[in-house]
Amino acid sequence: MNTISSVDDLKATVKTLKGQGKSVGLVPTMGALHEGHLSLVTRCRAENDVVVVSVFVNPTQFNNKEDLKTYPRTEEADKKLLEAAGCDIVFMPCAEEIYPEPDNRIFKLGKVAEVMEGAMRPGHFNGVAQIVSKLFDFVSPDRAYFGEKDFQQIAVIRSMIASEGYKLEIVSCPIIREADGLAKSSRNVRLTPEMRKIAPNIARILSESCNFAKSNSVAATQQYVIDSINAFDGMEVEYYQIVDGISLKEVNDWKDSSYIVGCITVYCGDVRLIDNIAYLK
Repeated sequence: MNTISSVDDLKATVKTLKGQGKSVGLVPTMGALHEGHLSLVTRCRAENDVVVVSVFVNPTQFNNKEDLKTYPRTEEADKKLLEAAGCDIVFMPCAEEIYPEPDNRIFKLGKVAEVMEGAMRPGHFNGVAQIVSKLFDFVSPDRAYFGEKDFQQIAVIRSMIASEGYKLEIVSCPIIREADGLAKSSRNVRLTPEMRKIAPNIARILSESCNFAKSNSVAATQQYVIDSINAFDGMEVEYYQIVDGISLKEVNDWKDSSYIVGCITVYCGDVRLIDNIAYLK
C-alpha cells in the first residue's frame, strides 16, 4: 500500500495507473475507520483495479469547532486496517495541502442541501462539496463510494456532480451496524458507557416504526419515533423527517412516493448520532 500526503504525488501516481488502462475507485473518509468504512473499501476493491482511500478530517464541513476538535483521529490504526482491506493508495494530507488558500467556492446544491442536516448545520454541505470536488479533481475516479448512513450527503453529492459536470458513478453502500443495531459511526467511541447502552434504541425504534406505519399516518409515525426516543433519559431527537428518497421533500401521505425514507438525528448525551430507515423502496 502506498501512503501519499502530497496532492501532486497523488495526481502523478493515479495518472500513471490510468495510463495503464486501470480503473480507479475512490473511498473518501475522515478516518477513525470502522467496519462501515471497510465495507466501502471491500466493495471498491471488487469493482476497480485500483483502490484509493482518502483520510482527511475536513475543516470546512464543521460548523461546530468543538466537534472538529473532538473528532477522533487514528491514522496509524487506519493505515493497518486499509492495508488489510486491500487498499492500494491511502491519501493522508494535511489541511494546508488541501487548502493552501481559503476555498471560497459556493456550490449550487439545490433543495436537497437545504433541509434536515442542511438546515441544522449551515454551510456543512458546501464544505462537503468543497472537499469531495477536490478529491474528484485529484483522483478522477471512475467510481466513488459512500455509506448510506449519511443518506442526505449522498443526495447532495449527486446534485454536486450534476451541477459541476463530473463524469463518474456514485455507489451507495448499505449501513453497517453493531450486533445490537447501532449504526457504525466514528463518533460512537465518544459515547459514555451509559449512553452506549441506550443508543441502540434509535435503530430499534426506527425498525419498529415500519410496522407502526402500516396502520398509521406519516405524521403519527413521525411523532411515534420522536416520542419513543425522547422517552429515554439522555436522548433527544433533533429532527426526524420522513421524506421522498430522491428529492428529500417531506411526504404527507404514504402514497406520495414509492421510495420513502425516515432520516433522524439524535443527541445521545452530547454525541450527535444520525440514522435512517426505508419505509418504501
